[in-house]
Amino acid sequence: MKSKWLRWLRGEASLQSSRQAAQIIRNEIARQLNTNLSDLYALFSLTPELVVRMLVIKQSGKQAALVYLEGMTDKISIDQHIIRPLIEEEKQSGELGISAGPVYKTRQWSNIETSILDGCSVLFVEGSGEAYLIRTQGWPQRAIEDPQLEASLKGAHQGFVETAIQNVALIRRYIQSRELKNKEMIVGSRAKAKLSILYIADLVKPELLKEMTDRLGNIKVDSILNSGELAEYIEDNPFSPFPQFIATERPDTAASHLLQGRIVVIVDRSPSVLIGPATFCSYFQSVDDYSTRWPIASFIRLLRYLGFFLSTFLPAIYIAVISFNYEIIPLDLLISIGESRERVPFPPIVEALIMEITLEMLREAGIRLPSPIGQTVGIVGGIVIGQAAVQAGIVSNIMVIIVASTAIASFILPSYDMASAIRLLRFPVMIVASMFGLIGIAIALMILVAHLISLESLGTPYGTPFAPVRLSDWKDTLIRLPLWSMKDRPKETRTKQSRRLGEPEPGGEGE
Repeated sequence: MKSKWLRWLRGEASLQSSRQAAQIIRNEIARQLNTNLSDLYALFSLTPELVVRMLVIKQSGKQAALVYLEGMTDKISIDQHIIRPLIEEEKQSGELGISAGPVYKTRQWSNIETSILDGCSVLFVEGSGEAYLIRTQGWPQRAIEDPQLEASLKGAHQGFVETAIQNVALIRRYIQSRELKNKEMIVGSRAKAKLSILYIADLVKPELLKEMTDRLGNIKVDSILNSGELAEYIEDNPFSPFPQFIATERPDTAASHLLQGRIVVIVDRSPSVLIGPATFCSYFQSVDDYSTRWPIASFIRLLRYLGFFLSTFLPAIYIAVISFNYEIIPLDLLISIGESRERVPFPPIVEALIMEITLEMLREAGIRLPSPIGQTVGIVGGIVIGQAAVQAGIVSNIMVIIVASTAIASFILPSYDMASAIRLLRFPVMIVASMFGLIGIAIALMILVAHLISLESLGTPYGTPFAPVRLSDWKDTLIRLPLWSMKDRPKETRTKQSRRLGEPEPGGEGE
C-alpha cells in the first residue's frame, strides 16, 4: 500500500512538473535574473548535466548567467570566446564583446529550450528582457573514415559521419557552386531532427523539389533517428520490398546524383543520406564504374544484372527442374544429381529452405559479431555446416553448390538495400516453383516485372528507362558507354537543363 502511495505521489509530481514546464514554454523571459533561473531549473528538472555559470560583466557591472549542457558544447570556445571577454575586458566591441558566434537574441522560452538542447549556450543578463543564443556546439563525434558498406577501389575514401554540418561540407567539396542550395527543415515533435535538403537550383525540377518538401513537411512523429526511418515515411509504396530511395555513405556518390538533377536529404545524427528519385537501374551503378575503362565497367555491370537474376531465381530453378521438369537435364548430369540426392529424405523445397535459412543465419551472425570473429564464423561455419549436412544426408552436394552460388551472386550487388530485397524475394519464388515448376517461375517473373513497372519514386517511374522506354538513357543502364557520349542528363530526373556537356544555361538561383 505504501509503495502504491509513493508511486502515485511521484506520478502526480511528474505531471505537475510537466504542466509547469508547458506553462513556462508559452511565456516570455523576465527581466529579473533570479526569475529566469527559477524557470530554467523548473524547465530542465532532473537534468544534472545542465551547467549554470554565474558571472559579472566587467563593462556594465551587471550579473549574468551562462547556461549550457555538459557534453554538448565546446568548453574551450566557451572559456576563451565568451567568459573571458565578459569578465576581463573593460572596453568591448560588438555584442557584449563575445567573439564566439553567431549570436542571436530571443524572448521566447521555446527558442531557449531548443537552443540549449541543440548544444548552444544561452546568456541571461540582469535587467534585460532578452536572452543571447550563442552557437557553441561541440558534441562527441567520430572522425571521417572509409565507408563501411560501399567499399571502392578507385573512389574517394571519405564517408559521411553523424553530423549534418560536416556532411554538407563534404558534398560542397565536390560541388563548389553557388547553385548548390541547402534548405533546412525540422521534423519531430518530441526530439527534433534537423533535415538538410540539398539540390542544384538550376538543375532540379521545381515540381520535384515541392513534392519532396511537402512529404517531409507532412511527417508527424515524435522523432526521426536515422535516414532509414525517414525513407519509410516519404516513399510511394510502403509495402514494396524494393527500396525507393538511394541510401549512400559516400559524398562522391551523392554529388554525382546531385549533378544529375536529383535531391539529397541529410538527416542529422545519421551517417547515410537519402537520394531521390531512384530507379531500378540506379541500384546497379557504382562510383567505380566511372573511374575505370568503359568496356570493363560495362562487363561488371552486366555481371551485376546476372547476379540479380541468379540470386533471385537460381534456387527456384533447381527446385522446379528437380521436382517437375527433370527431362530437360542431360542424362549424365541427371544421374549425378540422383546419386547426390540418394540419401536425402526431404523434397527439394525443404532441402533448399534448410540451406537458405542457415545461410541467412550465418550472414546475420557474421554482421552482429565483432569483425574478426564474424569472418571466422562465416567461413568456418559455412564449411563445417555444409560438409556435415552433406555427410548426414540432410542436403545434397548440388544444393550446397546452388546455395553458395546464390550467395556469391547476391554479394555482387553494390546496394545493400537491393540485395536485402532479393534475399526476401527468393523465398516466395522458391515456394511457387515447388508448386508449379517452371510455369510458376514464369508467373513470378511476370508479377515481379509488373510490380517494378508500376512502382514510383517521388512520382518518377521506377522502371525507367525501360518502362517507359527512353532510348537516350540506355547509355548508362545495362552497360556504360564512354562519358563523352553521354551528353544529356537522365530524363527520369526531369531536370531544367538536360544538357550535361558544354556551358551551363542561365536560369539559376532557384528556391
